[in-house]
Amino acid sequence: MIQQIDYFVIAPSLVLALAAGLVLLLDAFLPARPRTQTGLGVVTLAGVLLSLGFVVAQAVRGGPALSTFCVPPGASPCSYVVDRFTLAFAGLVLAAAVVVVLLSMTELAGGGIPVGEWHFLLLCTLVGAVTLPASRDLVMLVVALELVSLPVFALTALKRYDGRASEAAVKLFVVSVVSTAIMLFGVSLLYGVTGSVYLSRLSAVLSGQEPPPALPADALSAVVTVGVVLVVAGFAFKVAAVPFHSWAADVYQGAPVPVAALLSVISKAAGFAGLILVLVTGLSAQAATWAPIMGILAALTMTAGNLLALRQRSAVRLLAWSSVAQSGYVLAPLAVGTAEAAGASTAYLIIYAAMNLGAFAVVMLVSRVSARNELDDYRGLAFRRPAVGIALAFCLICLAGLPPGLAGLFAKVFVFREIVAAGSGWLALVMAVNTVIGLYYYALWTARLFAPATGVAAPAGRHVATSLAVGLALAAAVLFSVAPQLVLDMTMLSATG
Repeated sequence: MIQQIDYFVIAPSLVLALAAGLVLLLDAFLPARPRTQTGLGVVTLAGVLLSLGFVVAQAVRGGPALSTFCVPPGASPCSYVVDRFTLAFAGLVLAAAVVVVLLSMTELAGGGIPVGEWHFLLLCTLVGAVTLPASRDLVMLVVALELVSLPVFALTALKRYDGRASEAAVKLFVVSVVSTAIMLFGVSLLYGVTGSVYLSRLSAVLSGQEPPPALPADALSAVVTVGVVLVVAGFAFKVAAVPFHSWAADVYQGAPVPVAALLSVISKAAGFAGLILVLVTGLSAQAATWAPIMGILAALTMTAGNLLALRQRSAVRLLAWSSVAQSGYVLAPLAVGTAEAAGASTAYLIIYAAMNLGAFAVVMLVSRVSARNELDDYRGLAFRRPAVGIALAFCLICLAGLPPGLAGLFAKVFVFREIVAAGSGWLALVMAVNTVIGLYYYALWTARLFAPATGVAAPAGRHVATSLAVGLALAAAVLFSVAPQLVLDMTMLSATG
């Protein structure tokens, strides 16, 4: 059998891979000058935008889902499928990547980080993040997830002679290796009991539509349950869900700010895409097993993240624990156990990405003049740099879910609606309490922006790229506040296409 490749289907991933190769060649053969370093950033940004253009073209095309790498050719099952679910996550990843690349240009301007390697590794991560939501077999899912994770280790440690960066890279590496081992064990069990790695066949066997391998019924049920728990645990590491969350704050603080932004949005989105695919597409028949686990994980994650954020004085660490809490909100609809509820998780992720990237972009600016980057360094920022201060205030208000930051409010309403409709009143109550806790530290940080200024200088210099990143993230947050229906239209989907 020969697999036929549809290059239009894989164009977004292919463009990013070609751009990564081009960046590496240009870095090897062009002289190391400031103009060359800027050019590498422009090539990276062009590759991301071209890839995003192909995603838009696939979305505009309409019609049935696109697929390739099918066995036999032209028939189901297929390893790579582009449907509405894939397009929503690929668009999220690439739009966030534009902001991360712009932040990277400011980070690399300070020197001390090899520019070519940075952009090459960043593009490799994006290849995995765009490929993962299109993956429809367990092998491709694991490979794509590792392609997202492995370059991030190096990106975290690329800042030379920085002990915190090296420590953060080691912690991230150890956690990721452990999570991958756990996930692979679970994947092997699921493959063993179903005889297939394809998610569609996995679902068919577990739902009784196809006969399973010769195993006693009680043994089959026990092995599947263990496999489901191990796979969920593996993905819980990737999205920093409790009790696998302890690495988040140290890694975010030790990594360069653009890498922290990448981890909080792009890596997290890839992890959730894989989790939703496995649960909703492959293990839908086991919803009675994994839905309660998702509910408990969501409650613990949002509670731990918010309580730990209350004690933080570092801006990056506060955003790290806030990101953990936000993971809990994204997990909550999965406790319903349906494909429709998973759309609420996707909607929350899209809105969260705009708000969080805006906050990280301002943190990037302040980090240029304040090495410690503590919350007190933001006192009076709205008076020293009104545009930047107001942008951060709006993003924080959005994260808190308060008017006029209606984007965050709508995101929480999407989640509340799904879990209340499913009768999970206890989870809705936990989320309501956590929303109030989150209001406190977001409001406290926002109040500092309008407090009397301290001796910390305003972000100096012309950071054009980062200012553009702030503007793009803020524009998206405002758009989602005014027209939340746009997000609903993108995410009224199922993980099965």
